[in-house]
Amino acid sequence: MLTKRIIPCLDIKDNRVVKGVKFLGLKNAGNPVEVAKAYDAQEADELVFLDITASLEKRKTLINLVENIAKNIFMPFTVGGGVANCDDIRNLLNAGAEKVSINTAAVRYPDLISDAAKRFGSQCIVVAIDAKLVCQLTGEPVCQLAGEPAHQLTKKWEVYINGGRTPTGIDVVEWAKHAADLGAGEILLTSMDYDGTKDGYDIELTKAVTKALNIPVIASGGAGSLEHFYEAFTLCDASAALAASIFHYQEYSIRQVKEYLKEKGVPVRL
Repeated sequence: MLTKRIIPCLDIKDNRVVKGVKFLGLKNAGNPVEVAKAYDAQEADELVFLDITASLEKRKTLINLVENIAKNIFMPFTVGGGVANCDDIRNLLNAGAEKVSINTAAVRYPDLISDAAKRFGSQCIVVAIDAKLVCQLTGEPVCQLAGEPAHQLTKKWEVYINGGRTPTGIDVVEWAKHAADLGAGEILLTSMDYDGTKDGYDIELTKAVTKALNIPVIASGGAGSLEHFYEAFTLCDASAALAASIFHYQEYSIRQVKEYLKEKGVPVRL
């Protein structure tokens, strides 16, 4: 059985690690190189670096910062933000990234996923999806206890781009399936509704995506307790769980999470 991965995330803005709630109210959480080194010392399974304003500001990811982090860590390293073409992916891989995350450009130019997968291998290509809940009526009447007709609500999630600022009208589950078909090796799935809340991962969202795919899915958004990691793995079958706030502010260490999961029977690397 494959071990489940625990992945801290560095959201980067203005060369600093930042963290907010539901993609808003960003606060300074430290120096990226020093924070990355701390997670390496804690034996995190991987690290994710997201330059969260690069696409909105129409600029490239901070290559020098990526290089500095890569020189100081020994764990696998995924980088995203401002990636627009295969040259950008090559530059990030050359700078020390093991995998590259694409979000906005993948939605706008889906062929980038297949082109990159062919050129660099699917294992290098992560498609990040920022998901926001919308409600949709089925149109089918259902019976209520009082006998009054009603319409049944079904849940649907919409893909957002540009760092969670721009709605696309695209269904998250369908987009995840299409990205996998195009050659994505992994999906980084972030719930915008749960991000930074510490209320737990969006179980329904994550389960809907993992059930639809046969590639790894990283659950992201909402981790606030040890139990939340356990739920992401046992209720949703996520391959990895990403978190930021609880690690940045030292509420839990990577080791504490892994020891808890091991005690609960979840396979992890210790």
